[in-house]
Amino acid sequence: MVARGIGSTTRDRLAVSAGGPVLLVELCQFRVRRMNMANVITLKATERTEFGKGPARRLRAAGQVPAVVYGQGHDPKHIVLEGHESMLALRQENQLLSIEVEGQSPVLALPKEVQRDVMTGFLKHVDLLSITSGQKVNVQVALRVEGESAPGTIVNTEFSEIDVEADAMSIPDALTISVEGLEAGSSILFKDITLPEGVELVDDPEAVVASVQFPDAEDLGDEDEEDAEDESEEAAE
Repeated sequence: MVARGIGSTTRDRLAVSAGGPVLLVELCQFRVRRMNMANVITLKATERTEFGKGPARRLRAAGQVPAVVYGQGHDPKHIVLEGHESMLALRQENQLLSIEVEGQSPVLALPKEVQRDVMTGFLKHVDLLSITSGQKVNVQVALRVEGESAPGTIVNTEFSEIDVEADAMSIPDALTISVEGLEAGSSILFKDITLPEGVELVDDPEAVVASVQFPDAEDLGDEDEEDAEDESEEAAE
């Protein structure tokens, strides 16, 4: 099984084998970096009055982005954002935004879905979720791995994000998992992660987040072949 490394923006959940004992790791240390929620980014917006593919293309050509604000207690609001400012603001996942439309009260919102051009990375469409202070929201928070496991072992990561429920005003920026010195056979489960106060786990608590193993013979063979090729190239030189 090959897992994507931690830090991928796309969630990559791989099947976890049900066989074999799972060792709870008491030595794992988890560090939480909280978002500075005072860092609310303000985005100016206008109401969108034209709809369809044609008007949307014209907006993008003019450096603007069509967007929709969803939320409880109000109908979806169709707005237009400035493309460059929005692209910069949305580099950070779960970034708290203040959407300001002239003549209306500012609306606090979180990114719900962001569509980007696969070639340029420019924004094509943004869905936002309006929130209020104290409101609980389900979000995906990035998982990051630090440290090195015991010599001769490798770390397989099964998840790049963790699903949690948190106050919309205090969403963790990321959770960092330390695998420093862990031996082969060690596994880290979602339930092993100490979450910040007010944050609750949504994911399966028994799911394996990361495991420490000895490399497969096939992996070792690939490394030996690469070493042999390097030696041959050096001899030829």
